[in-house]
Amino acid sequence: MGAVAGLSRGELVLVRGRLEEFAGEMFESMRRKDQRRWGGVYLRGLMLDGKRKSIEPMAARLEDGDEQCLQQFVNQSPWDSEPVRRALAVRMSGEIEPEAWIIDDTGFPKFGKMSVGVARQYSGALGKVGNCQVGVSINAACEQASCPLDWRLFIPQEWDEQSELNEQRREKAKLPEDVHHTEKWRQALEMIDELISWGIKPPVLLGDGAYGAITELRSGLEDRGLEYVLDVKGNTSAYSEDVKPEHPAYEGRGRPPQGRYREDPSSLRELALAAPEKTAVTVTWREGTRGKMTSRFLALRVRPANIQLRRKAHNAAEELPVRWLVCEWPPGEPEPVKYWLSNLGAGTPLKTLVKLAKLRWRIEQDYRELKDALGLDHFEGRTYRGWNHHVTLVSIAHAFLTLERKHCPPARGRQPDPLPGRPGATSAPGVLARHLPHLPQRAAARPPPTPTPNLTEHY
Repeated sequence: MGAVAGLSRGELVLVRGRLEEFAGEMFESMRRKDQRRWGGVYLRGLMLDGKRKSIEPMAARLEDGDEQCLQQFVNQSPWDSEPVRRALAVRMSGEIEPEAWIIDDTGFPKFGKMSVGVARQYSGALGKVGNCQVGVSINAACEQASCPLDWRLFIPQEWDEQSELNEQRREKAKLPEDVHHTEKWRQALEMIDELISWGIKPPVLLGDGAYGAITELRSGLEDRGLEYVLDVKGNTSAYSEDVKPEHPAYEGRGRPPQGRYREDPSSLRELALAAPEKTAVTVTWREGTRGKMTSRFLALRVRPANIQLRRKAHNAAEELPVRWLVCEWPPGEPEPVKYWLSNLGAGTPLKTLVKLAKLRWRIEQDYRELKDALGLDHFEGRTYRGWNHHVTLVSIAHAFLTLERKHCPPARGRQPDPLPGRPGATSAPGVLARHLPHLPQRAAARPPPTPTPNLTEHY
Protein backbone atom coordinates (compact mmCIF):
# COMPACT_ATOMS: atom_id res chain seq x y z
CA MET A 1 0.00 0.00 0.00
CA GLY A 2 1.27 3.48 -0.86
CA ALA A 3 2.00 6.38 1.45
CA VAL A 4 -0.88 7.28 3.73
CA ALA A 5 -1.64 10.76 5.02
CA GLY A 6 -4.62 12.31 6.75
CA LEU A 7 -7.18 15.03 6.08
CA SER A 8 -6.06 18.49 5.15
CA ARG A 9 -7.05 21.31 7.49
CA GLY A 10 -9.65 22.55 5.03
CA GLU A 11 -11.26 19.14 4.72
CA LEU A 12 -11.34 18.75 8.49
CA VAL A 13 -13.07 22.12 8.83
CA LEU A 14 -15.80 21.10 6.42
CA VAL A 15 -16.64 17.85 8.25
CA ARG A 16 -16.15 19.21 11.76
CA GLY A 17 -19.82 19.87 12.43
CA ARG A 18 -20.81 16.27 11.69
CA LEU A 19 -17.77 14.99 13.57
CA GLU A 20 -18.70 16.94 16.69
CA GLU A 21 -22.29 15.69 16.49
CA PHE A 22 -21.07 12.09 16.19
CA ALA A 23 -18.52 12.56 18.98
CA GLY A 24 -21.21 14.03 21.22
CA GLU A 25 -23.27 10.88 20.77
CA MET A 26 -20.27 8.62 21.49
CA PHE A 27 -19.09 10.64 24.51
CA GLU A 28 -22.49 11.09 26.14
CA SER A 29 -21.42 8.89 29.08
CA MET A 30 -18.53 11.22 29.97
CA ARG A 31 -19.57 13.27 32.97
CA ARG A 32 -17.42 16.33 32.42
CA LYS A 33 -17.53 18.85 29.61
CA ASP A 34 -13.74 19.08 29.42
CA GLN A 35 -13.51 15.30 28.87
CA ARG A 36 -15.89 15.53 25.93
CA ARG A 37 -13.98 18.54 24.58
CA TRP A 38 -10.58 16.82 24.65
CA GLY A 39 -12.13 13.69 23.20
CA GLY A 40 -13.14 15.73 20.15
CA VAL A 41 -9.68 17.28 19.92
CA TYR A 42 -8.08 13.82 20.04
CA LEU A 43 -10.35 12.57 17.24
CA ARG A 44 -9.37 15.50 15.04
CA GLY A 45 -5.72 14.79 15.80
CA LEU A 46 -6.12 11.21 14.64
CA MET A 47 -7.72 12.32 11.37
CA LEU A 48 -5.50 15.30 10.55
CA ASP A 49 -2.68 14.83 8.04
CA GLY A 50 0.52 13.71 9.74
CA LYS A 51 3.01 10.87 9.80
CA ARG A 52 2.76 10.04 13.51
CA LYS A 53 -0.48 9.97 15.53
CA SER A 54 1.07 9.94 19.00
CA ILE A 55 0.08 12.75 21.34
CA GLU A 56 3.02 15.15 20.98
CA PRO A 57 2.90 15.53 17.17
CA MET A 58 -0.91 15.56 17.14
CA ALA A 59 -0.98 18.39 19.67
CA ALA A 60 1.59 20.33 17.61
CA ARG A 61 -0.53 20.04 14.44
CA LEU A 62 -3.80 21.20 16.03
CA GLU A 63 -4.50 24.88 16.62
CA ASP A 64 -6.24 24.04 19.90
CA GLY A 65 -3.92 21.14 20.70
CA ASP A 66 -2.41 21.00 24.18
CA GLU A 67 -0.01 18.12 24.81
CA GLN A 68 -0.42 18.13 28.58
CA CYS A 69 -4.22 18.17 28.41
CA LEU A 70 -4.33 15.40 25.81
CA GLN A 71 -1.89 13.30 27.84
CA GLN A 72 -4.08 13.72 30.90
CA PHE A 73 -7.27 12.95 28.97
CA VAL A 74 -5.96 9.71 27.46
CA ASN A 75 -3.69 8.38 30.20
CA GLN A 76 -5.11 9.62 33.52
CA SER A 77 -8.67 10.87 33.10
CA PRO A 78 -11.07 8.39 34.77
CA TRP A 79 -13.68 8.21 32.00
CA ASP A 80 -14.86 4.67 31.40
CA SER A 81 -14.21 3.31 27.90
CA GLU A 82 -16.85 0.57 28.25
CA PRO A 83 -19.99 2.75 27.82
CA VAL A 84 -18.27 4.65 25.00
CA ARG A 85 -17.61 1.39 23.15
CA ARG A 86 -21.18 0.36 23.89
CA ALA A 87 -22.52 3.50 22.18
CA LEU A 88 -20.22 2.85 19.23
CA ALA A 89 -21.17 -0.84 18.95
CA VAL A 90 -24.91 -0.14 19.07
CA ARG A 91 -24.71 2.67 16.48
CA MET A 92 -22.43 0.87 14.04
CA SER A 93 -24.27 -2.45 14.28
CA GLY A 94 -27.35 -0.65 13.04
CA GLU A 95 -25.46 1.25 10.34
CA ILE A 96 -23.39 -1.60 8.91
CA GLU A 97 -25.99 -4.38 9.37
CA PRO A 98 -23.16 -6.95 9.61
CA GLU A 99 -23.21 -10.35 8.00
CA ALA A 100 -20.67 -11.59 10.56
CA TRP A 101 -18.58 -10.75 13.60
CA ILE A 102 -14.88 -11.44 13.14
CA ILE A 103 -12.70 -12.54 16.05
CA ASP A 104 -9.08 -11.51 15.58
CA ASP A 105 -6.05 -9.96 17.25
CA THR A 106 -3.29 -7.61 16.20
CA GLY A 107 0.14 -6.65 17.53
CA PHE A 108 1.41 -3.28 18.76
CA PRO A 109 5.24 -3.29 18.44
CA LYS A 110 6.97 -1.80 21.49
CA PHE A 111 10.43 -1.08 22.88
CA GLY A 112 11.29 -1.96 26.46
CA LYS A 113 9.51 -4.04 29.09
CA MET A 114 7.31 -1.54 30.93
CA SER A 115 4.36 -0.92 28.58
CA VAL A 116 1.28 -2.77 29.84
CA GLY A 117 1.06 -6.35 28.52
CA VAL A 118 4.29 -6.16 26.51
CA ALA A 119 6.22 -9.41 25.98
CA ARG A 120 8.12 -11.42 23.40
CA GLN A 121 5.15 -12.95 21.60
CA TYR A 122 3.88 -13.67 18.11
CA SER A 123 2.50 -10.68 16.24
CA GLY A 124 0.65 -11.01 12.96
CA ALA A 125 1.57 -7.39 12.23
CA LEU A 126 5.26 -8.30 12.45
CA GLY A 127 4.81 -11.77 10.99
CA LYS A 128 7.08 -13.18 13.68
CA VAL A 129 7.76 -13.23 17.41
CA GLY A 130 8.63 -9.76 18.60
CA ASN A 131 8.43 -7.38 21.55
CA CYS A 132 4.82 -6.20 21.41
CA GLN A 133 1.39 -5.87 22.97
CA VAL A 134 -1.52 -7.83 21.50
CA GLY A 135 -5.09 -6.55 21.31
CA VAL A 136 -8.02 -8.91 20.73
CA SER A 137 -11.08 -7.47 18.97
CA ILE A 138 -14.58 -8.32 17.79
CA ASN A 139 -15.39 -6.60 14.49
CA ALA A 140 -18.73 -6.21 12.72
CA ALA A 141 -18.34 -6.84 9.01
CA CYS A 142 -20.23 -6.99 5.74
CA GLU A 143 -18.84 -6.92 2.20
CA GLN A 144 -18.91 -3.11 2.07
CA ALA A 145 -17.64 -2.08 5.51
CA SER A 146 -16.52 -3.14 8.94
CA CYS A 147 -15.86 -1.63 12.36
CA PRO A 148 -14.30 -2.74 15.67
CA LEU A 149 -17.02 -3.21 18.29
CA ASP A 150 -15.02 -4.23 21.35
CA TRP A 151 -11.42 -4.68 22.50
CA ARG A 152 -9.38 -6.54 25.10
CA LEU A 153 -5.68 -6.19 25.86
CA PHE A 154 -4.04 -9.62 26.11
CA ILE A 155 -1.98 -9.99 29.29
CA PRO A 156 0.77 -12.62 28.83
CA GLN A 157 1.16 -15.26 31.53
CA GLU A 158 4.60 -13.98 32.47
CA TRP A 159 2.99 -10.80 33.82
CA ASP A 160 1.33 -12.92 36.54
CA GLU A 161 4.60 -14.43 37.79
CA GLN A 162 5.82 -13.32 41.19
CA SER A 163 8.84 -11.07 40.66
CA GLU A 164 10.09 -7.62 41.56
CA LEU A 165 9.97 -6.60 37.89
CA ASN A 166 6.31 -7.56 37.58
CA GLU A 167 5.39 -5.73 40.77
CA GLN A 168 7.06 -2.60 39.42
CA ARG A 169 5.60 -2.71 35.95
CA ARG A 170 2.08 -3.66 37.05
CA GLU A 171 2.16 -0.66 39.38
CA LYS A 172 3.58 1.74 36.77
CA ALA A 173 1.14 0.51 34.12
CA LYS A 174 -1.70 0.85 36.62
CA LEU A 175 -2.89 -2.64 35.74
CA PRO A 176 -5.93 -3.43 37.93
CA GLU A 177 -5.41 -6.18 40.49
CA ASP A 178 -8.24 -8.26 39.02
CA VAL A 179 -6.80 -8.19 35.48
CA HIS A 180 -4.62 -11.23 34.79
CA HIS A 181 -3.67 -13.58 32.00
CA THR A 182 -6.73 -14.83 30.11
CA GLU A 183 -6.50 -16.90 26.93
CA LYS A 184 -7.42 -14.96 23.81
CA TRP A 185 -10.30 -17.31 22.99
CA ARG A 186 -11.75 -16.68 26.47
CA GLN A 187 -11.42 -12.94 25.92
CA ALA A 188 -13.33 -13.38 22.65
CA LEU A 189 -16.18 -15.16 24.46
CA GLU A 190 -16.19 -12.47 27.16
CA MET A 191 -16.56 -9.76 24.51
CA ILE A 192 -19.34 -11.67 22.77
CA ASP A 193 -21.18 -11.95 26.10
CA GLU A 194 -20.64 -8.24 26.69
CA LEU A 195 -21.98 -7.29 23.26
CA ILE A 196 -25.04 -9.50 23.82
CA SER A 197 -25.60 -7.79 27.19
CA TRP A 198 -25.67 -4.48 25.28
CA GLY A 199 -28.66 -5.73 23.31
CA ILE A 200 -26.79 -6.59 20.11
CA LYS A 201 -27.70 -9.86 18.43
CA PRO A 202 -24.65 -11.70 17.08
CA PRO A 203 -24.57 -12.77 13.44
CA VAL A 204 -22.30 -15.63 12.32
CA LEU A 205 -18.88 -15.67 14.06
CA LEU A 206 -15.69 -15.90 12.00
CA GLY A 207 -12.11 -16.46 13.08
CA ASP A 208 -8.75 -17.64 11.79
CA GLY A 209 -7.03 -20.91 12.63
CA ALA A 210 -5.65 -19.62 15.92
CA TYR A 211 -9.25 -19.47 17.16
CA GLY A 212 -10.92 -22.17 15.07
CA ALA A 213 -8.48 -24.79 16.35
CA ILE A 214 -9.64 -24.23 19.94
CA THR A 215 -12.30 -26.82 20.78
CA GLU A 216 -13.39 -24.80 23.83
CA LEU A 217 -14.14 -21.77 21.66
CA ARG A 218 -16.27 -23.75 19.22
CA SER A 219 -18.06 -25.44 22.12
CA GLY A 220 -18.53 -22.07 23.85
CA LEU A 221 -20.19 -20.63 20.77
CA GLU A 222 -22.44 -23.67 20.42
CA ASP A 223 -23.39 -23.52 24.11
CA ARG A 224 -24.51 -19.92 23.50
CA GLY A 225 -26.55 -20.98 20.47
CA LEU A 226 -24.30 -19.04 18.08
CA GLU A 227 -23.35 -19.97 14.53
CA TYR A 228 -19.79 -19.92 13.23
CA VAL A 229 -17.51 -20.48 10.26
CA LEU A 230 -13.97 -20.94 11.62
CA ASP A 231 -10.63 -21.70 9.99
CA VAL A 232 -9.14 -25.02 11.10
CA LYS A 233 -6.15 -27.17 10.21
CA GLY A 234 -6.32 -30.13 7.87
CA ASN A 235 -5.09 -32.49 10.60
CA THR A 236 -8.16 -31.82 12.78
CA SER A 237 -9.72 -35.15 13.83
CA ALA A 238 -13.15 -36.07 12.44
CA TYR A 239 -15.38 -38.93 11.31
CA SER A 240 -17.53 -38.97 8.21
CA GLU A 241 -21.21 -38.29 8.81
CA ASP A 242 -22.24 -41.95 8.58
CA VAL A 243 -20.00 -43.16 11.44
CA LYS A 244 -22.07 -44.04 14.52
CA PRO A 245 -21.14 -45.14 18.05
CA GLU A 246 -21.11 -48.88 18.62
CA HIS A 247 -23.41 -50.29 21.32
CA PRO A 248 -22.28 -53.55 23.01
CA ALA A 249 -24.96 -56.17 23.57
CA TYR A 250 -26.90 -55.67 26.82
CA GLU A 251 -26.87 -58.78 29.03
CA GLY A 252 -29.81 -57.67 31.14
CA ARG A 253 -27.95 -56.85 34.36
CA GLY A 254 -26.94 -53.39 35.63
CA ARG A 255 -26.88 -50.22 33.61
CA PRO A 256 -27.03 -50.68 29.84
CA PRO A 257 -23.62 -49.96 28.26
CA GLN A 258 -23.27 -46.66 26.43
CA GLY A 259 -22.25 -46.44 22.81
CA ARG A 260 -18.64 -45.66 21.95
CA TYR A 261 -16.81 -44.65 18.82
CA ARG A 262 -14.45 -47.62 18.49
CA GLU A 263 -12.59 -46.79 15.29
CA ASP A 264 -9.87 -44.18 15.12
CA PRO A 265 -10.99 -40.88 13.59
CA SER A 266 -9.65 -39.62 10.30
CA SER A 267 -8.37 -36.10 9.64
CA LEU A 268 -10.23 -33.43 7.70
CA ARG A 269 -7.57 -33.70 5.01
CA GLU A 270 -8.11 -37.46 4.68
CA LEU A 271 -11.88 -37.05 4.47
CA ALA A 272 -11.51 -34.41 1.76
CA LEU A 273 -9.10 -36.54 -0.28
CA ALA A 274 -11.47 -39.52 -0.01
CA ALA A 275 -14.39 -37.55 -1.47
CA PRO A 276 -15.30 -38.12 -5.14
CA GLU A 277 -13.42 -35.73 -7.43
CA LYS A 278 -16.61 -34.28 -8.90
CA THR A 279 -17.77 -33.19 -5.42
CA ALA A 280 -15.66 -30.01 -5.65
CA VAL A 281 -17.39 -27.18 -7.51
CA THR A 282 -16.35 -23.72 -8.70
CA VAL A 283 -17.67 -20.80 -6.61
CA THR A 284 -17.31 -17.04 -7.11
CA TRP A 285 -17.66 -15.26 -3.78
CA ARG A 286 -17.06 -11.58 -4.59
CA GLU A 287 -15.88 -9.03 -7.13
CA GLY A 288 -12.31 -7.98 -6.40
CA THR A 289 -10.31 -5.05 -7.74
CA ARG A 290 -8.91 -7.34 -10.46
CA GLY A 291 -12.12 -9.13 -11.31
CA LYS A 292 -14.19 -11.97 -9.93
CA MET A 293 -12.66 -13.98 -7.08
CA THR A 294 -13.22 -17.64 -7.90
CA SER A 295 -11.90 -21.00 -6.76
CA ARG A 296 -13.00 -24.61 -6.32
CA PHE A 297 -14.61 -25.68 -3.06
CA LEU A 298 -15.68 -28.92 -1.44
CA ALA A 299 -18.35 -29.20 1.28
CA LEU A 300 -18.81 -32.37 3.35
CA ARG A 301 -20.85 -33.27 6.41
CA VAL A 302 -18.48 -34.55 9.11
CA ARG A 303 -18.33 -35.21 12.85
CA PRO A 304 -15.40 -33.41 14.53
CA ALA A 305 -13.96 -36.04 16.84
CA ASN A 306 -10.98 -35.11 18.98
CA ILE A 307 -10.70 -36.72 22.41
CA GLN A 308 -12.47 -33.83 24.17
CA LEU A 309 -15.50 -34.06 21.88
CA ARG A 310 -15.65 -37.87 22.03
CA ARG A 311 -15.51 -37.79 25.82
CA LYS A 312 -18.21 -35.11 25.97
CA ALA A 313 -20.50 -37.10 23.66
CA HIS A 314 -19.92 -40.30 25.67
CA ASN A 315 -20.71 -38.63 29.01
CA ALA A 316 -23.90 -37.16 27.55
CA ALA A 317 -24.82 -40.48 25.86
CA GLU A 318 -25.14 -38.62 22.55
CA GLU A 319 -23.75 -38.91 19.07
CA LEU A 320 -21.04 -36.52 17.94
CA PRO A 321 -22.75 -33.55 16.23
CA VAL A 322 -22.53 -33.21 12.46
CA ARG A 323 -20.84 -30.10 11.10
CA TRP A 324 -19.91 -28.63 7.73
CA LEU A 325 -16.38 -29.14 6.47
CA VAL A 326 -15.58 -26.58 3.76
CA CYS A 327 -12.34 -26.95 1.81
CA GLU A 328 -10.80 -24.68 -0.78
CA TRP A 329 -9.24 -26.90 -3.46
CA PRO A 330 -7.96 -24.77 -6.34
CA PRO A 331 -7.69 -26.34 -9.80
CA GLY A 332 -4.34 -28.06 -10.30
CA GLU A 333 -3.63 -28.44 -6.58
CA PRO A 334 -3.13 -32.02 -5.34
CA GLU A 335 -5.12 -31.36 -2.15
CA PRO A 336 -7.10 -28.60 -0.41
CA VAL A 337 -5.24 -25.49 0.72
CA LYS A 338 -7.76 -24.19 3.31
CA TYR A 339 -10.25 -25.80 5.71
CA TRP A 340 -13.19 -24.43 7.69
CA LEU A 341 -15.67 -25.96 10.14
CA SER A 342 -19.19 -24.55 10.49
CA ASN A 343 -22.29 -25.35 12.51
CA LEU A 344 -24.64 -23.64 10.05
CA GLY A 345 -27.72 -25.66 9.11
CA ALA A 346 -27.60 -28.70 6.86
CA GLY A 347 -29.46 -26.81 4.11
CA THR A 348 -26.98 -23.94 3.90
CA PRO A 349 -25.87 -23.37 0.27
CA LEU A 350 -22.18 -23.82 -0.49
CA LYS A 351 -21.94 -20.26 -1.84
CA THR A 352 -23.15 -18.89 1.51
CA LEU A 353 -20.56 -20.95 3.39
CA VAL A 354 -17.79 -19.79 1.05
CA LYS A 355 -18.84 -16.15 1.16
CA LEU A 356 -18.75 -16.15 4.95
CA ALA A 357 -15.49 -18.06 5.13
CA LYS A 358 -13.87 -15.53 2.81
CA LEU A 359 -15.26 -12.44 4.57
CA ARG A 360 -12.26 -12.38 6.90
CA TRP A 361 -10.40 -10.26 4.33
CA ARG A 362 -12.23 -7.28 5.80
CA ILE A 363 -10.42 -7.50 9.15
CA GLU A 364 -7.01 -7.42 7.49
CA GLN A 365 -8.09 -4.27 5.66
CA ASP A 366 -9.48 -2.85 8.90
CA TYR A 367 -6.21 -3.23 10.75
CA ARG A 368 -4.23 -1.60 7.93
CA GLU A 369 -6.59 1.38 7.89
CA LEU A 370 -6.67 1.66 11.68
CA LYS A 371 -2.88 1.57 11.91
CA ASP A 372 -1.61 3.31 8.79
CA ALA A 373 -4.31 5.97 8.50
CA LEU A 374 -5.45 6.53 12.08
CA GLY A 375 -2.49 5.62 14.29
CA LEU A 376 -3.86 2.58 16.13
CA ASP A 377 -0.34 1.37 16.96
CA HIS A 378 1.24 4.84 17.38
CA PHE A 379 0.22 5.19 21.04
CA GLU A 380 3.28 5.74 23.23
CA GLY A 381 1.62 5.56 26.64
CA ARG A 382 2.29 2.63 28.97
CA THR A 383 -0.84 2.39 31.09
CA TYR A 384 -3.75 -0.03 30.90
CA ARG A 385 -6.26 2.81 31.00
CA GLY A 386 -4.40 4.75 28.31
CA TRP A 387 -4.31 1.75 25.95
CA ASN A 388 -8.06 1.17 26.32
CA HIS A 389 -8.82 4.86 25.84
CA HIS A 390 -6.66 5.07 22.70
CA VAL A 391 -8.07 2.01 20.89
CA THR A 392 -11.60 3.20 21.70
CA LEU A 393 -10.93 6.65 20.24
CA VAL A 394 -9.30 5.24 17.11
CA SER A 395 -12.34 2.99 16.62
CA ILE A 396 -14.61 6.05 16.83
CA ALA A 397 -12.51 7.91 14.24
CA HIS A 398 -12.69 4.90 11.92
CA ALA A 399 -16.46 4.63 12.43
CA PHE A 400 -16.99 8.30 11.60
CA LEU A 401 -15.11 7.97 8.30
CA THR A 402 -17.13 4.85 7.51
CA LEU A 403 -20.37 6.78 8.03
CA GLU A 404 -19.10 9.65 5.88
CA ARG A 405 -18.41 7.17 3.13
CA LYS A 406 -21.88 5.68 3.52
CA HIS A 407 -23.86 8.92 3.45
CA CYS A 408 -21.71 10.82 0.92
CA PRO A 409 -20.27 8.24 -1.50
CA PRO A 410 -17.92 9.44 -4.25
CA ALA A 411 -18.87 9.13 -7.89
CA ARG A 412 -18.78 5.53 -9.04
CA GLY A 413 -15.76 4.47 -11.06
CA ARG A 414 -13.65 7.36 -9.79
CA GLN A 415 -10.54 6.93 -7.65
CA PRO A 416 -9.91 9.37 -4.76
CA ASP A 417 -7.89 12.39 -5.87
CA PRO A 418 -4.46 12.95 -4.30
CA LEU A 419 -4.19 15.72 -1.75
CA PRO A 420 -3.14 19.10 -3.19
CA GLY A 421 0.62 19.44 -3.35
CA ARG A 422 1.13 15.80 -2.32
CA PRO A 423 1.36 13.68 -5.49
CA GLY A 424 0.74 10.03 -4.67
CA ALA A 425 -0.21 10.71 -1.06
CA THR A 426 -3.73 9.57 -0.38
CA SER A 427 -5.86 10.87 2.46
CA ALA A 428 -6.73 8.56 5.33
CA PRO A 429 -10.35 8.32 4.18
CA GLY A 430 -8.99 7.76 0.70
CA VAL A 431 -7.68 4.44 1.96
CA LEU A 432 -11.19 3.67 3.17
CA ALA A 433 -12.72 4.71 -0.13
CA ARG A 434 -10.85 2.07 -2.07
CA HIS A 435 -12.17 -0.66 0.16
CA LEU A 436 -15.56 0.70 1.17
CA PRO A 437 -17.73 0.57 -1.97
CA HIS A 438 -21.03 2.38 -1.69
CA LEU A 439 -22.93 0.88 1.24
CA PRO A 440 -26.53 -0.11 0.53
CA GLN A 441 -28.81 2.72 1.51
CA ARG A 442 -31.67 1.98 3.88
CA ALA A 443 -34.35 3.92 5.66
CA ALA A 444 -32.51 5.58 8.52
CA ALA A 445 -33.94 6.59 11.85
CA ARG A 446 -31.67 9.63 11.75
CA PRO A 447 -32.23 12.60 9.41
CA PRO A 448 -29.87 12.73 6.43
CA PRO A 449 -26.76 14.87 6.90
CA THR A 450 -26.82 18.49 5.79
CA PRO A 451 -25.53 18.77 2.20
CA THR A 452 -21.92 19.92 2.04
CA PRO A 453 -19.27 20.26 -0.64
CA ASN A 454 -18.38 16.80 -1.96
CA LEU A 455 -15.33 15.89 0.11
CA THR A 456 -15.90 12.20 -0.26
CA GLU A 457 -13.43 11.92 -3.09
CA HIS A 458 -10.97 11.76 -0.19
CA TYR A 459 -13.09 9.27 1.79
